[in-house]
Amino acid sequence: MTVNDDEELAALVRRAADAAAAFIRGDIRTYLGLLPHADDYTLMSPYGGAAHGFDHSDASLDATAAWFQGGEAQLEVVQTYRAGDLAVIAAIERQHGVVGGLPAQDWSLRVTLVFRRDDGEWRLVHRHADALVHTIDHAQLSVLARGTA
Repeated sequence: MTVNDDEELAALVRRAADAAAAFIRGDIRTYLGLLPHADDYTLMSPYGGAAHGFDHSDASLDATAAWFQGGEAQLEVVQTYRAGDLAVIAAIERQHGVVGGLPAQDWSLRVTLVFRRDDGEWRLVHRHADALVHTIDHAQLSVLARGTA
């Protein structure tokens, strides 16, 4: 990596941190301005499953904004990687807020963000997030794996 690569990756980390803070506040449009999504974007959300693409419709953005009703977030970077036009940020989003009408609480997530530079712009191509910030034992994991929790 060159010094420029390090600066570029550091700027991408700052954008990801600002985007996480915007998202938990329900400011989805700022989030998308900070982290534009590639057309072939995939999401493995903390609710399970996998989704392809991102719905940019006003109805979808408004519903997301209403779901995340306020809070704050800080990005705790675990590791970053960069190879040419691909960059990865492995981090913990330390979040606290009101989500889905539940009382304010810890909503911290382990996240992996994969970016690809398209036409000179970093675009998010993959996000994987889960709530396993705190370790669990084998029995708890087996319940989650079976989908019976």
